[in-house]
Amino acid sequence: MNAGARKRQRADYLATRFAFVFLLACAGYAACVFFVWRAAVLLGGGYVFCACFTAFLAALLIYFRVRVHAQYLETERMLGILSKGYSMGGVHSLKWQLTPGVEEIVDKLEGVLASDAAVNLSKRQAQFLAMQNQINPHFLYNTLEGIRGEALAEGNESIAKMTETLSQFFRYTISNLESLVTLDDELLNIRNYYAIQRYRFGDRVELEIIFENKDDRELLLQAKVPKLILQPIVENAIIHGIEGIPGTGRVVILCQYTGKRLILTVSDNGVGMSPERLMELGDRLSNIYDRFERERNDVGGIALSNVNNRIKLLFGEEYGINVLSQKGMGTDVEITLPYVTRYGGLE
Repeated sequence: MNAGARKRQRADYLATRFAFVFLLACAGYAACVFFVWRAAVLLGGGYVFCACFTAFLAALLIYFRVRVHAQYLETERMLGILSKGYSMGGVHSLKWQLTPGVEEIVDKLEGVLASDAAVNLSKRQAQFLAMQNQINPHFLYNTLEGIRGEALAEGNESIAKMTETLSQFFRYTISNLESLVTLDDELLNIRNYYAIQRYRFGDRVELEIIFENKDDRELLLQAKVPKLILQPIVENAIIHGIEGIPGTGRVVILCQYTGKRLILTVSDNGVGMSPERLMELGDRLSNIYDRFERERNDVGGIALSNVNNRIKLLFGEEYGINVLSQKGMGTDVEITLPYVTRYGGLE
């Protein structure tokens, strides 16, 4: 038997035991209820006692199903997510650990993963991979700079500016190794992306960035957010919303600070979504843990669900994306984040 088969056998062992115990409990419940009621019928009385006894056994069975078997299945699912290299967040937020030993291991793992040494190690690994492949982005940047130089030499300011903006966009997207960036940097990247789109759409697309309270502007700009959470949403607004309407399309990014949370709302006046499409999208965004295998095999680039998943993995299930839309009226995508000012720290 190879190592993979032995691992599967070990994984199935405890699951089989739980299922067997639950089935045995069901059989015991049925047998007890049968003999008690049979005795009551033969004796011609005691029906109230039989009803109470049946209800008591049913409550015990339900308790076992909810508090033991269901919790075991939840723990198995969360540990499976951890083993695939996702987040500690879902594992540590379990309301009830399988055993005290599992709880102790999870606490120790969280301490190790949250340590500065682990963070620095992850950064060094990312930097190594970037250095290993740096010839590709460097070649890209050098080529773009060459195009810009030629455009300036020919007096074509438009091409030179577009090339410079594209280079800045790629530097942010490819070379920035941080998982969290300031909102200021994220908004600057959006402005670069919008400038590139203007070469395609011209005046048909407008972008506006609004701070609900101007006094909170500096606090908001210093906030840490996951990198590339706005660009995919703005791209969806332009490509799937605004491109399909006549006249001028408008994208508005509203930045709000509630004291503990940062709320970013991307609104457009595009074609909007039907109730069926909106419900389908909501279903995709609602249950992150049951979709990991499907999401990791997607090849369509950074999508709305990808952004939602990254937010939930970093900060927990209470954060993420909410979409409101009406056919012919446009779409609002609300991003809810904790107010974070340093790596690994919540204010």
